[in-house]
Amino acid sequence: MTAKSTSDRSEFIRFLIEQNVLKFGEFTLKSGRQSPYFFNLGSVASGAAFATLGRAYARAIVQSQVKFDLLFGPAYKGIPIAVATSLALAEQGVDVGVAYNRKEAKAHGEGGLLVGAPVRGRVLMLDDVLTSGKAIREAAAFINPEEASIVGAVIAMDRAEATNADSAGSPQTAVSTLAAELGAPVISIAHVSDVLAYLAEEPSLQSALAAMSAYVDQHCYLAAGS
Repeated sequence: MTAKSTSDRSEFIRFLIEQNVLKFGEFTLKSGRQSPYFFNLGSVASGAAFATLGRAYARAIVQSQVKFDLLFGPAYKGIPIAVATSLALAEQGVDVGVAYNRKEAKAHGEGGLLVGAPVRGRVLMLDDVLTSGKAIREAAAFINPEEASIVGAVIAMDRAEATNADSAGSPQTAVSTLAAELGAPVISIAHVSDVLAYLAEEPSLQSALAAMSAYVDQHCYLAAGS
């Protein structure tokens, strides 16, 4: 599920490029695959940029109409995203708790792996981009199903890279696989197809468009409506 407004998504892609979150060139991914683009939300590094990021997440959440009680940011990149999003929602009069997990349990003080508001009720998880979904899966393991339920996850961009096919033989992506595991929607602010649309309108980025188009054709699964 992707945020609906085309203008919102275009502005978001522009923001990602300006912040050096989205880069074009030749990159070797962790899997060893060669990619013509690289996405790193960790490049967001100023108050104003985090404010913009939080508003983009908040807008996608409001548009999704998902009902939730708590924002959860999986360690580590999900933590500042959850905080920025909670501030943006508070600007709109929506005050919700924020929680996150530690990578390792704290052995002193209050201890434990969870920090922030009590993890109860309807939990909406926030992360940057899904490659394997490991961070969300690890965090989900800490959520007690007797006290809380995961009602969805929101990410910055859906790379739409094809993974294993389902039982019917249809290609799957990291997003569709995680949504099936969670039993809840995974909402993306933007999609790799939005990147292609943005590049198509930028004369100075036509070489990046050609490389991206070839990569998407070979490695991505663009479902109907993407």
